[in-house]
Amino acid sequence: MNLAFKLADAAGNAALPPSLRVNPRLSTWIRFRADGAVEVRSGKVELGQGIATALAQIVADELDVALRDVHMVPACTGDSPDEAVTSGSLSLQESGRALRAACAEVRALCLAAAARQWNVDAATLSVQDGRIVAADLRTTTYGVLAQDGLLDRDATGAALPKPPHARRVIGRTAPRLDLPDKVFGQPRFVHDLDLPALTHGRVLRPASPGATLAAVDSAPVEAMRDVLAVVRDGDFVGVLARTERAASRAVVALAQHATWVGGASLPDADALPAWLLAQSAETAVVESRGHADATARGTGVHARYTRPFLAHASLAPSCALAQWHANGLDVWTHSQGIYNLRRDLALAFGLAEDAIVVRHVEGAGCYGHNAADDVAFDAARLAREAGGRPVRVQWSRADELAWAPFGPAMVVEIEARLGEDGRVQAWRQEVWSNGHSLRPGRARTPVLLGGWHVAPAFPRMPAIDAPLAAGGGSERNAVPGYAFPACEVVKHRVLAMPLRTSALRALGAFANVFAIESAMDELAQQAHSDPVAFRLRHLDDARARSVVQRAAQLAAWNAWRPRDGRGRGIGYARYKNTGAYCAVVAEIEAAERIRVRRLAIAVDVGEVVNPDGVANQIEGGALQAASWTLLEAVRFDATQVTSDDWERYPILRFSDVPEVTVEIIDRPDAPSLGAGEAALGPTAGAIANAVADALGVRVRDLPLTPERIRAAIA
Repeated sequence: MNLAFKLADAAGNAALPPSLRVNPRLSTWIRFRADGAVEVRSGKVELGQGIATALAQIVADELDVALRDVHMVPACTGDSPDEAVTSGSLSLQESGRALRAACAEVRALCLAAAARQWNVDAATLSVQDGRIVAADLRTTTYGVLAQDGLLDRDATGAALPKPPHARRVIGRTAPRLDLPDKVFGQPRFVHDLDLPALTHGRVLRPASPGATLAAVDSAPVEAMRDVLAVVRDGDFVGVLARTERAASRAVVALAQHATWVGGASLPDADALPAWLLAQSAETAVVESRGHADATARGTGVHARYTRPFLAHASLAPSCALAQWHANGLDVWTHSQGIYNLRRDLALAFGLAEDAIVVRHVEGAGCYGHNAADDVAFDAARLAREAGGRPVRVQWSRADELAWAPFGPAMVVEIEARLGEDGRVQAWRQEVWSNGHSLRPGRARTPVLLGGWHVAPAFPRMPAIDAPLAAGGGSERNAVPGYAFPACEVVKHRVLAMPLRTSALRALGAFANVFAIESAMDELAQQAHSDPVAFRLRHLDDARARSVVQRAAQLAAWNAWRPRDGRGRGIGYARYKNTGAYCAVVAEIEAAERIRVRRLAIAVDVGEVVNPDGVANQIEGGALQAASWTLLEAVRFDATQVTSDDWERYPILRFSDVPEVTVEIIDRPDAPSLGAGEAALGPTAGAIANAVADALGVRVRDLPLTPERIRAAIA
């Protein structure tokens, strides 16, 4: 098709997307190979969410090349654009926009180069399967035209991307680029990576958070077969061995010869809400509009909702490789933010940032800030003693469940009042929580776990919350997405942090939406209103109304007939109040325990790049939310986390997976929005409301265990 070089108009269309503005060099993003393939470098990384496939579709569409010829190059510091962290469901919004604009300009530059070469008008040229074709059928390729540094220039925003109606690859399901290797067991994960002279390491964790190492007798361990060394640096102690099995055996033996003193006195796991409410906190008003008093007399709700600490519970423990050499340090990692990790490693080891190369290699599961950065520090610190050999460190299951950052425990209190017309007149919400971010690269001191144990130890920083404009943390989705005349939202960031917390999928949105949607059902009942109709009465956003209506239709809401032990409920939210719209209807069965039988989900992510990818992300998020809602809670005693295996930290099993139906509302003229976290909060709210519908009692503390349900009934 003809698509000439179009200059942006004077109304500001030349403004570059933020990621491209920060990384403007076109050759950083796009390079062409002699065989016609397109090499694409994004700063966003594949975490199992299918983002590499969606980004490849954008490139294929904008350049008019075959998807098979688009090669997504794994991110690497110094070579790939710095797009900070792959998080917040922002990959399409940030990297997708940047690649679309970059490819539009690359295409325009190549067409202009061909036009000069052939002395023709660029408007007469077309691109067919990666070949530039003239009206007289002369052809050339991007690879030929882009020689001699054509793309070694900064983007200007002078070329407009294709309009939605001209796109041919976007909006159609494309096979995931990463799945064949995973399905057929080919080496792909960082756990599979092998390097010459590879050495294996393990780190012994303290007996308790904050415990110090009084003594360790390394001689018996060093005498073990295939053990190369015991490494001690302050309270950091680990082993180097020839094989992973030998390293694993050695660290178990090392624990028997180590003496720890002191350590944290952890709160009562069964009284977390009271503990959170009693701590010193940094208080801020998130939202304040209107003057109605939610505590005034009248029909309404005054309730407290809670969630416990949550673990990432990735199926594979974290893993990394590191190797020191004369010029610095190389690291292979499944980190969400390779540049951020590089900054902390530079601080930790006293190196210049450009002396460290961090390469992304996929890991098996990531739902936020897990232990990928921590294990990278472990590998780097042990590799310092390995004489130039590469060192591979893989955490144990117990390490992963007990020492990776947790999603914070939360308390949400809601006071709401109904007017005489049955509508919400005033809403007040307060949130208590630790901060939701302790990611590397954002402070003057490294926040990596091992850095807290070396000598001298780096200071232990409390987790922070990002500004609400950047998505927030504990206050994420605390402002209801409903049209209330008066609303006040206050957050309290708890400063004491006995267990390390950081970003877990959806951050505070999961607990806040669970609380809001539970309260909305309680208010609907008081107003003698159908829950769907009650929500629609308070929604003035047409896209919000649409997902609620479609989810209800998908679930045949109006055809539901009450049955003993069965219930249905609805939950809705727009993620971060700026992202994807999602509504969920859950059907549950209550017997000896709660089982979710069906989830009907409607989602609006704007323009859909890969429909199958969107459906997969929504379904996966809903299933994880079901697991959190019904089963998951970090358990601990006074000194240590005790839920360090699958028996004590149960997750949803395949046998309990419900039927899930996802309907996607495609809006080609609207910007693409991320799908990865949109379903979490609405699913929790829908399940909680379905339980209340089935049993006639409201359980406000997660998880909704049989014990809590029996206590509510009693």
